[in-house]
Amino acid sequence: MRYLLLLRGDDTADEAAGPEMARRCHAWGAELARRGIPQTGTGLRPPSEAKTLRVRDGGVLLTDGPFAETKEQIGGYVILECPDRETAVEVASRHPWAEAGTLELREITPS
Repeated sequence: MRYLLLLRGDDTADEAAGPEMARRCHAWGAELARRGIPQTGTGLRPPSEAKTLRVRDGGVLLTDGPFAETKEQIGGYVILECPDRETAVEVASRHPWAEAGTLELREITPS
């Protein structure tokens, strides 16, 4: 089963996103590789560089920044392949970002 792990944070969590957090995230990924749990993912550019796109009445509406009316924004993602939800939760709970921000875990719909 595949799961999407969204890494979310606000301004206070973003302060934790330095070289030490990057090192810990890489170590987390290496541990998953040792365990045979496939994963891929990356961080995202800041919300200030985002574009929001909508199509209405045949026209494309493009605005600057994220549309979400929230202080938390998505800062990265990971796609995990785990045998079950229990394993996915256990793996996600060890991601270093869980200590600074919020992780959202969603099962990916099979295609």
